[in-house]
Amino acid sequence: MSFQTGLSGLGASSRSLDVIGHNIANANTTGMKSSRAEFSAMYSSALGYGGSSNVGIGVEVASVAQQFTQGSISTTGNSLDVAINGGGFFRLTQSDGTSAYTRDGSFKLDKEGYIKTNNGANLMGYPTDVAGVPTSATLTKLQLPTAAPIGAKQTDNIRLRMNLDARATPAVGVPAVVGPPAVAAILPTPRSTYGTSVNVYDAQGLASPITLYFEKDVAPNTWNVFTSLDTVAFPSPTGLFQITFDATGKITGPANVGVPPPNFAFTLPAASVTSLNPNEYPVGAAPTDGFIDQAITIDLGGTIGTDTTAITQYGTNFAVADLTQDGYTSGELIGVNIGEDGVVAARYSNGQTQAAGQVALADFRNVQGLTPLGGNSWAESFASGLPLQGSPSVGKFGALRSGALEDSNVDLTVELVNMMTAQRAYQANAQTIKTQDQIMSTLVNLK
Repeated sequence: MSFQTGLSGLGASSRSLDVIGHNIANANTTGMKSSRAEFSAMYSSALGYGGSSNVGIGVEVASVAQQFTQGSISTTGNSLDVAINGGGFFRLTQSDGTSAYTRDGSFKLDKEGYIKTNNGANLMGYPTDVAGVPTSATLTKLQLPTAAPIGAKQTDNIRLRMNLDARATPAVGVPAVVGPPAVAAILPTPRSTYGTSVNVYDAQGLASPITLYFEKDVAPNTWNVFTSLDTVAFPSPTGLFQITFDATGKITGPANVGVPPPNFAFTLPAASVTSLNPNEYPVGAAPTDGFIDQAITIDLGGTIGTDTTAITQYGTNFAVADLTQDGYTSGELIGVNIGEDGVVAARYSNGQTQAAGQVALADFRNVQGLTPLGGNSWAESFASGLPLQGSPSVGKFGALRSGALEDSNVDLTVELVNMMTAQRAYQANAQTIKTQDQIMSTLVNLK
């Protein structure tokens, strides 16, 4: 036994206590991954000294290994808080331009709309179109359009799903039959009986109403479509199209369209939409007709992809099941949500939701080879290998949880037990030094 052996034990136990103390101090740090001190025995390798009688010369800390186990996920309610449920790291670009990786998803927006960490590093992701489909595989700094509102969009299409009552009488009514037997006359059906309306938008985001009226024609399974209550007959400038059905109540097509089954649609001419926007007319010209210059296509259904719904004619009450249009006015950013697939969805005051990018994830062949940087982030190293990029919920990458954070994976109970064990080891190594000192004193005092 030598003093050096005991000193190495004291040093290793002290280093272990440092690691345990660091874990305990970060028990509440978001995305923290605990570490442990791993020891290895030391032996002399001097020439001619070895074999079965070789006595060890102490201990050393071989490695401080990080434990990248999943931490529990806690709900926060903040939409910019994001947790990774599974494998992967958020990729960051630091202020000096270097890359870093983190599991801490407590992000913030700066004044320019960039998504950043508490240390000012930018969250990286893929650019997408407004529907959330990636447009490039090149990473970019994710930014939300906070500086200006999104522009207005002119209405181009209306989706209409409804049922026209097959029991309805023709709009012109039914004359009386003198008989015998006598049959009383059925009065004409007011045009306003079967109607629905929706607001559409022009290029400047101003809303204008469109009202559609449906009158049953004397021809079987045929309905005329109007945009006015004026008492005019079909066809006319306000009597637009005819919708026809087969004997089972399924649509067979609007007349005068030229769009064959299975997709049925007709286009409202420009003179069918009443304008509320004086800027639609040339400067100095009076709006004599009261119409804006835009045509709108109304989709009546059919087999469009997986959508097999369509306007019908069944013997039930007139009812509108779906009436939507694709235009909108301008809007300000009011909220953000990040989906499981990493798509950043921006919500606007006009009711629209548009994608502003997709969060990218990275992983490594050897995550324990990552170099800790502080600030809850790591850097790649030769030992970790190059980062493997991907999208959340794809392959080995975990899904994202918006409004939640990943807690530290430090187990306080385990750490406190480890601390007592390390303390006893420290005391025992100190005792070996004390015993060695007593032996040396006895040897010196020999006479």
